[in-house]
Amino acid sequence: MPVLNGDIPNPDHFNGDDGGDDSVDSFDSLLGGADTPTGWLGDDELTRVRGEVPIAYVGVVPVHADDQNRVVQVCTLTRVVGGGDGRLSRTLVMGRIRLNETIREALVRCVRHDLGDLATPVLPVSLQPFTVAEFFPSPLAPLRDPRQHAIALCYVLPVEGVCAASDDALDLEWTEPAKMGEDFFASLPDGQDRILRAGLSWAGAWRV
Repeated sequence: MPVLNGDIPNPDHFNGDDGGDDSVDSFDSLLGGADTPTGWLGDDELTRVRGEVPIAYVGVVPVHADDQNRVVQVCTLTRVVGGGDGRLSRTLVMGRIRLNETIREALVRCVRHDLGDLATPVLPVSLQPFTVAEFFPSPLAPLRDPRQHAIALCYVLPVEGVCAASDDALDLEWTEPAKMGEDFFASLPDGQDRILRAGLSWAGAWRV
């Protein structure tokens, strides 16, 4: 499974939200019978585009904050990665930015896609990312996505409400920064540990 998760489903999996209904009828009804909405790509075309141009993403380090807005817990997801070998790994929240979608809208959608509809990200007034992560398909790249060159705007976002593993995530875990050792960071694949370390440092929550 690719490192960047939370991908927008292609039209044959569209249900008006972010997956969960494989009915083509529900997709077609929203389009008035059209085969593909503006800005959507079929699987073959998406593969071709990924091989030719960088793809824009948002990345989120979901956190719980105290009454002084200090990070007290960080959320990571557990997913099956590595293709057919069934390896479990921690991941952050990642997802493509849709055509005509603002970054704010993409952040909210991706958080709810991975953490459930009752999760409420608290967006800052100024949407300046703490880092811009570049993923490359090369096995030697510090940040790697075997499918594509992806550019991810990364944010530390407090999340309120009820969070539950959603979509293809098996579980989620909240961890205090002080309890994150090297084994914890090593469990994040393909360089996502670099993003988490940078986010903790940016938020003043570095304890390792």
